[in-house]
Amino acid sequence: MTKKRCVNMDIFSVFTLCGGLAFFLFGMNMLSSGLEKMAGGKLESLLKKTTSNPLKGLLLGMAITVAIQSSSAVTVMLVGLVNSGIMQLGQTICVIMGSNIGTTITAWILSMSGIESDNVFVNLLKPESFSPLLALIGMIFIMTGKSDKKKSIGSVLVGFSILMTGMEMMKNSVAPLADDPNFGNVLTMFKNPILGVIIGALFTGIIQSSAASVGVLQALALNGSVTYSMAIPIIMGQNIGTCVTAVLSSIGVNRNAKRVSIIHISFNLIGTVVYLTLYCVLKSFIDLPIYDTPIDAFGIAIVHSIFNVATVVLLFPFSKQLEKLAYMVIKDSSEGTAADEVYSFVDIRLLSTPSVAIHECNSKCKKMARLAKETIFSAIDLIDNYDEKVCKEILENEDLLDLYEDKLGTYLVKLSGKELSDPDSQSVSRQLHTIGDFERIGDHAVNILQVAEEMHEKKLSFSEQAKKEVAVLIDALTEILNTTTEAYIDNSTKLAKQVEPLEEVIDNLIIDIKTKHIQRLKAGECSIELGFILSDLLTNCERVSDHCSNVAIAIIETDQFLFDAHEYLNIVKRTGNKEFESEYEMYKNKYSI
Repeated sequence: MTKKRCVNMDIFSVFTLCGGLAFFLFGMNMLSSGLEKMAGGKLESLLKKTTSNPLKGLLLGMAITVAIQSSSAVTVMLVGLVNSGIMQLGQTICVIMGSNIGTTITAWILSMSGIESDNVFVNLLKPESFSPLLALIGMIFIMTGKSDKKKSIGSVLVGFSILMTGMEMMKNSVAPLADDPNFGNVLTMFKNPILGVIIGALFTGIIQSSAASVGVLQALALNGSVTYSMAIPIIMGQNIGTCVTAVLSSIGVNRNAKRVSIIHISFNLIGTVVYLTLYCVLKSFIDLPIYDTPIDAFGIAIVHSIFNVATVVLLFPFSKQLEKLAYMVIKDSSEGTAADEVYSFVDIRLLSTPSVAIHECNSKCKKMARLAKETIFSAIDLIDNYDEKVCKEILENEDLLDLYEDKLGTYLVKLSGKELSDPDSQSVSRQLHTIGDFERIGDHAVNILQVAEEMHEKKLSFSEQAKKEVAVLIDALTEILNTTTEAYIDNSTKLAKQVEPLEEVIDNLIIDIKTKHIQRLKAGECSIELGFILSDLLTNCERVSDHCSNVAIAIIETDQFLFDAHEYLNIVKRTGNKEFESEYEMYKNKYSI
């Protein structure tokens, strides 16, 4: 009967350990997600600042890992950025090194759970003492917070509390094992350094979280069963195991992105081999009492930090050699060079850090806006200066704009399904609303090209008066395109508000040009054939102006939380808006025929 009860207790201890690990991983994920949302696009801008300065890259890697509490997320982010062609391989090396140092902060936070004292104030330093209060505050923030920032703070507080609950469950589940002789026999196996490294690497690789792996080890250490000689090799192995995430994220990427995972693995493997060898040699020749001294959670945090910092100190001067090693392992294709690498448009792996993905999509949208504007300008220039080479470039640009819309549209829809901060959600909305307009501007550039092509082939030319009128229209169209593009790139509501008055002036200008053309037609000063060509040109100019208006309204809508373009137009046009009327009169006088 006693034996049966003992077996049941062991089974439930395993259940509790598994549940504690699940709580720990969920809490870590919630904590990381909340911190990442709070950091927003700063992560992407920080990473882009990692130029050729190694020390800067090291510090940024530390800062980002501390900010989002996940070295694995940083590694996946780097693979995605390299695969998208946004970062160079050499820029990632020092970031990876810094990330390895930054990840040790988790062990220090968890080590506070080992504090023992009769003093109330000292006990308050233990996370399990104050985490229930943090959970309550976090839930209040989540349930009552109106701003996304408050909800993210709430997620961080609740995530931390769940993480510490998991830590406490793991600690309690392994507590009975301290008096179990069978468990003691198992632990003696870990005195073999090689076996300790393998166990640490395997366990970390399975759960794909070095923080959780260190947390489990700290929970085991709290019952006094783990010694320094057991813990040191396991901690070394945990650093190897965390490379599994990098390996998995490198599946299906280009060679350069695969090299990121090779650098990560090489860095941790070399550090482990060097320091494990040094540890074994010292242990063989110098019998220190500390080897058999039980290690606590604080001691594990110290060993973890010393090993990671020492590895960075060892390999920091050899970052170029690590890059060469990656190129040796992943060689360039015999059919081409590294320049022939095919990069992902915006890598799917960046979806794990939505703020970074959104900012990269935004960069693509800005390129799309510039490309659309340049393509229209090139098409308009063909009317007076026809050039076959320019025609070919316009067609290529239009194909590229189609590709941008297709890729960005698909990617942004996936992003919209993620949990986003308010600014990120607004950015996605603005991008989804505008990419179609930029693509259509490219289509109208091709239509204007066809107008120029017909005039060139038939050797036709507008009358002098028509040329003057069209020139005024082109000047107005140039200004609205420049203003719209600048407003979009700078996300400027002020500039966006200047677009609608100019769009109305262009509409009226086109009506005036058509009226004057009919008068010339009646007077026999213009042919019907040229009339059709002029009508096509005017129609496309009007459509381009309309798309500029759509883009400007999208900027204003997302900034002012309007959801109906007609609502905005009613506000500015039909309510005696003095700002609109003033701008309209200014543009009307500027572009008059």
